[in-house]
Amino acid sequence: MFYLPGYSPELNPDEGVNGDLKQAVTRKEPARSKAQLKRAAIGHMRKLSKLPDRVRSSVRVKRVAALVS
Repeated sequence: MFYLPGYSPELNPDEGVNGDLKQAVTRKEPARSKAQLKRAAIGHMRKLSKLPDRVRSSVRVKRVAALVS
């Protein structure tokens, strides 16, 4: 078991992927509906699923890598 502070996004690998998604979606033309936003998010996540090195880079922060390994 590992002690984690109450709020520690830098220790959560999901935060890196979430940040990547937010940057990618906001760089595109703004979504005008929930359906457009959903398509943009799913499209980016599918792209990430084909780029495992990019996803792994989210956990390369030394503190997170130490917890994962």
